[in-house]
Amino acid sequence: MSNLNWYVIRAVSGQEKKIKTYLENEITRQGIQESIPEILIPTEKIVEMRNGKKRIREKNFFPGYIIISADLSKGDAYHLITTMPGVLGFLGNTTGNSKVPVPLRQAEINRILGKVEDAVEEVEAPKVSFMKGESVKIIDGPFSGFIGTVEEIFDDKKKLNVVVKIFGRSTPVELSYAQVEKES
Repeated sequence: MSNLNWYVIRAVSGQEKKIKTYLENEITRQGIQESIPEILIPTEKIVEMRNGKKRIREKNFFPGYIIISADLSKGDAYHLITTMPGVLGFLGNTTGNSKVPVPLRQAEINRILGKVEDAVEEVEAPKVSFMKGESVKIIDGPFSGFIGTVEEIFDDKKKLNVVVKIFGRSTPVELSYAQVEKES
């Protein structure tokens, strides 16, 4: 159990989840869970606005790579991983005709695991900057479709105060960056 290290596997991009499922099924079938206890695909959840609706999607931090905790001192784990369809091999040093897997340093794996946990809490807002006095169109919420003028900008909260004309009267409304877009 003390020989467990984290390794990076190169995989066919876009097939990471499929390969992870294949690996998990094969590990269970062969009963080698102690040799390969954990498989990880570092992803982050991104919330975006599309056609006025919130959409949550997962995005890979490292497309084409899978991180795996394994004890490769036993040949069965190494053989299972390298012969899996879609796996291109381990990331490692090239020595002669074979690739020698190089384990990740503990600092590297801590950074990756920390990034994955932070991403669960984080919601990505559009990367747009607004200016005071700029005209914006509201694309979400009860004022959807209205045009307003930016009065105040709160970058830390990713919010704006927008003045909207409703029935001929100017009304201030607080909106998030995701609820507005620059009027073109």
